Amino acid sequence: MRLISINILKEGMVVGRTIWNEAGHPLLHKDVVVTSRIVERLQELKIQYLYIEDKFSSGIIVEETITPAKRLQAVKNITKSFNEVKKAKSTQASYVLDQQSKVISHIVDDIMNAVLDSEDVLMILTDAYLYDEYLYHHSFQVTMYSIATAKELGYSYDDLRLIGIGAMLHDVGKLLIPTEILNKPGKLTPEEFEVVKQHSRHGFDLLRNLHSVSLLVAHCAFQHHERSDGSGYPRGLIDFEIHPFAKIIAIADVFDALTSTRSYRKKMLPSEALKIIEEGRGIQFDERVFDAFKRSIVHYANGTVIQLNNGNRGIVSKQNLIDSTRPWLRIFEKNEDLLLATYEICLSDYPELEIVKIETDFVAFTE
Repeated sequence: MRLISINILKEGMVVGRTIWNEAGHPLLHKDVVVTSRIVERLQELKIQYLYIEDKFSSGIIVEETITPAKRLQAVKNITKSFNEVKKAKSTQASYVLDQQSKVISHIVDDIMNAVLDSEDVLMILTDAYLYDEYLYHHSFQVTMYSIATAKELGYSYDDLRLIGIGAMLHDVGKLLIPTEILNKPGKLTPEEFEVVKQHSRHGFDLLRNLHSVSLLVAHCAFQHHERSDGSGYPRGLIDFEIHPFAKIIAIADVFDALTSTRSYRKKMLPSEALKIIEEGRGIQFDERVFDAFKRSIVHYANGTVIQLNNGNRGIVSKQNLIDSTRPWLRIFEKNEDLLLATYEICLSDYPELEIVKIETDFVAFTE
């Protein structure tokens, strides 16, 4: 399979992975031959990337850490629980959340078990799913990223569970923000942004008095927008004042926001988002946490075409468990000429080689 931009999708290409809709039904099946109408429809839905099957990438396997079926069921349960809280009057919201806490804990347990059972770096394919409610999928993804990072940092099983619950509920305060502001297409006014920023305190207030949830979970909601240099909100805390769990969730939260399509901007690829966050390493974000996060996730997804500093092109064929920044590549082109026979290399074995470009728009002259 090969990851391509929607910009080069054309009739006759073969879909490599199923795309699912909000209800968990397949919108576009694997192995379907692309038509002009399919191209138009995917553009209307603002899909940016998808996988295709072609001769360059034959046999390259792309698998998520959690299967689509388990992911969709988890998001469905998150949606149901959060909607119960959303429907409640503000004075009853904490009580309803307390009632839903057991369901939320079970979801976190399932995610945690999947991450702990996986020996590979974490992979999430956000463009394999279409959804209207960003909050629910965001909560799922931030939980996965946070647990994977905490696992890399060596936290105990009990702490992993607390971090997972904190991540799942880090944005629960947004349920109390007016929908017209939260889902506004386009840039928020300064006044609207001040309203949105209140979600951290709303989340803390919802969670701090729950009998079923640790107070640490409430502080995850309260502090996930704080930054080590004091530039965050709501209290402008500095490094030692921010709880270690919140430092983990902060990075996971920003990374998922950058790698998700929103109404007001396009998504970034993982390696692009990491570069943005790395600019704040040791300034806004904890160095040790960022380094663990970086080791925990896929930088270049399987099937991604990349260009090397020697001019060769290759496709990421599998991940490198020792260094996720140096994956295995299937080299298929040298000096703009397609090879008659491809060959595989691991970038860790070639320190002189560097990835200089991701080419989701790559089109071979034979295509």
